[in-house]
Amino acid sequence: MPKVKKQPIVKTARRAAVKKTADPALKQAVLKLEVQAAVKRQGIPANRKLQLWAQAAYLVHHAAHAGRRKRVVAPVQVSLKLVGAAESRRLNRDWRNEDHATNVLSFPAGENFEMDELPTLGDLAICVPVVAREAREQGITLAAHWAHLMVHGVLHLLGYDHEVERDALVMEACEIAILEQFGIANPYVANEKAGAR
Repeated sequence: MPKVKKQPIVKTARRAAVKKTADPALKQAVLKLEVQAAVKRQGIPANRKLQLWAQAAYLVHHAAHAGRRKRVVAPVQVSLKLVGAAESRRLNRDWRNEDHATNVLSFPAGENFEMDELPTLGDLAICVPVVAREAREQGITLAAHWAHLMVHGVLHLLGYDHEVERDALVMEACEIAILEQFGIANPYVANEKAGAR
């Protein structure tokens, strides 16, 4: 029987990239994101992207706290409201006693959810005009800033904070590692270049 010469498998750059980034955990939706828009959706990434970034933060947190045993990742939900400057300012004033619009506000649910429903981590409110302004000021893409704020917000819902320097360093390291999975540069280097942190 004559030998049949096997043809090498040729991978296109796109196919190779998809295979490299196709983490099985990310294919399985364990975080349901409910998005409400109180403003125009101009410049805002698709809900699928927002959910992917939020889920990545949830999965990294789970992996860090699962210990040696790989526990099943419990499905959760997060509500995201896309707001304008006036609503962001009102929420920030009412809940944090700060009278200005801010990029992201997080409202952790804690234990306040119905057991027969999908557990909720909490709610996020992202101010669309503030995000656009900050991205311009920092010289980064709008998508990169949205990714950072989704990750940052979900980590807050999971209990991370940056009020104390030690906690801030832990939170920032998590954010940097998560964003790196998506090919997004360290946001804190961009912030330092822009003169803000």
